[in-house]
Amino acid sequence: QVRLVESGGGLVQAGGSLRLSCVVIGDIISITEVSWHRQAPGKQRELVALAGDGISTRYLDSVKGRFTISRGNAKNTAYLQMNSLKPEDTAEYICNAIVARPGVGGLLGTWGQGTQVTVSS
Repeated sequence: QVRLVESGGGLVQAGGSLRLSCVVIGDIISITEVSWHRQAPGKQRELVALAGDGISTRYLDSVKGRFTISRGNAKNTAYLQMNSLKPEDTAEYICNAIVARPGVGGLLGTWGQGTQVTVSS
């Protein structure tokens, strides 16, 4: 069984920073692709940042230059560094990972339960 655990959310003033962590719990070979999504009340979930296999990354236009997605030194960890936060960044941030598992063909995609980020003006 594989699950994701996010942490690092909280309340921060505009202009501040937060670092979100996404840890994959379970027996995996590697994270093939990891992404962060966010959902604000009354709004659709949107892709914030994605790190594919290798060094490719993709960002929502409104966070480019402020957010950075990265993988940790441990094979089961990823981060989202968020700088210059704005009130409009307020949302629940949810991690998604696509992983390879030992002895199991194919890839598994799984979602975390989210961590709340609130940015005050």
